[in-house]
Amino acid sequence: MNAQTPLPESIHPSLWRASQLARGRLSTVETGYPALSHELPGGGWPVGALVEILAQHPGSAEMRLIAPALGALNLPIALVEPPCDPSIQGLAYAGFAPGQLVLVRAKSTSDQLWSTEQILKAGTCGAVLLWQTHARADALRRLLLAARSSTSLFFVFRPMHARSDASPAELRIAVRSAEDGVFVDIVKRKGPRFEGELTVTVQPRSTLMSPHGRARRAIRPIDIGARATGDAFA
Repeated sequence: MNAQTPLPESIHPSLWRASQLARGRLSTVETGYPALSHELPGGGWPVGALVEILAQHPGSAEMRLIAPALGALNLPIALVEPPCDPSIQGLAYAGFAPGQLVLVRAKSTSDQLWSTEQILKAGTCGAVLLWQTHARADALRRLLLAARSSTSLFFVFRPMHARSDASPAELRIAVRSAEDGVFVDIVKRKGPRFEGELTVTVQPRSTLMSPHGRARRAIRPIDIGARATGDAFA
């Protein structure tokens, strides 16, 4: 590139060279893990974007991977249909105030997606976390649009076998358990193809999700019942 060639981000913030990580005017939150941040566009978890985390199984330390970023937020954090109830003791150790967390329970997939969209549009949460076993690409695109109009971190947790599915997510991370943390594979990012695998030593060592749901009273639970149908998630 010669001196007369403008930088892609100087033309438009959404442009970047395929051989380089996207930069531009990306808004990010530091991951808390320098080796991981170095491999992500903007040097952190993107704000107002859809980040997909593909876990080997629930409890593969995927929550601890994002815990430093969530702990830095001074806003509510919404958890939509997690596989287990949050562990108050583990969250407190990670630096979370229990009053920050809003636990949203909804029986049907359409209600879970609808609830997530409304939370993103409201813009009152610093982060929104959604767990989905099966998610249509069109439903994810709709959530992506809602995320782009927000200033929230937005994570969608899906099983590892969804890796082969098409996804509109700007960033896709696959995680597998390691002895002291997780193996991380960056499946999709704005930039060159990620080669290899990162081993991230995650903190804290305590679990953040509990299958027993102890001390749940400290978290604001919301149960979503039947709602009006007719939207794109029906």
